[in-house]
Formats: sequence, C-alpha cells, structure tokens
Amino acid sequence: MADPERARKLADRIKVIVAQRLEKGIRDPRLGFVTITDVRVTGDLQHASVFYTVYGTEEERRASAAALKSATGMLRSEVGRNITARLTPTLEFIADAIPENAAHIDELLKQAAARDSEVAALASSARYAGDPDPYLTPREDDEDEDDD
Repeated sequence: MADPERARKLADRIKVIVAQRLEKGIRDPRLGFVTITDVRVTGDLQHASVFYTVYGTEEERRASAAALKSATGMLRSEVGRNITARLTPTLEFIADAIPENAAHIDELLKQAAARDSEVAALASSARYAGDPDPYLTPREDDEDEDDD
C-alpha cells in the first residue's frame, strides 16, 4: 500500500493532466463543457476515480458521459506519459452530484427562511399565557412592615 500523501499527490497530478487535455480538446462533438472537480486514487495507486460536472441539459450530460467513456483510453495514455509511477492507474469517470446537491440545499434554505418569517409574524402578535413577568420579585412593602 502506497503512502497516502503520495496517492494525494498523484490524484492532484491526474486532475491537472486530464483537465489540460480536455481543455486542449478532444475530437468528439458529444463532449460539452466539462469541469473536473476531484480525483481520488486507491491506496495501491491502481485505480483513479475522476469526478466531473457538465454545464448544460440532461441530454448534454449523457452525451458528455458517453464521450468521456470513449476517450478513457486516450486520457489514460496521456496520464501515463505525464506521471512518474511505474503503473498507470485505470480511469473511471463519475458524474459529480455537486450541482444537484447545491440546488437542493438552496431550496431547503428558501423553505427554512419562509418558515422563519411565518414564525416571526406569529411571534409579533403573540401574548404571554400568564403574567408578562412570571418571575417573582420581592415587594418593597414587605421591608417597611418588618421595620415596625
């Protein structure tokens, strides 16, 4: 098993290599606007999971996933030429769910803000169920009676 620091450095290097190659262009018209978000390498440095996002519609995402799958061999060769490891790790492209998760979190925050405003509106017209000041305070009259 390799050093975790070495695996992290290899993952960072693979991320840069794949991103640069995608930036130069792959001759596949299906490939859309792809962003590499993360790369994770297994402890034995044999497998790399490349996470990516695609800007566009669901159809463009599917087309880009197919384009990346067909370009995996070429991208693996590019990685092999640019790293110093003895063996080139296999590449697996995984669509990252960051945009969907962010949209879901935004929706939850909007719902929470709406509920907070409803509670604030109800609280502004609320009255105490009992006395406004439920805590007992000593009366000043009692001190005068004790002195007599």
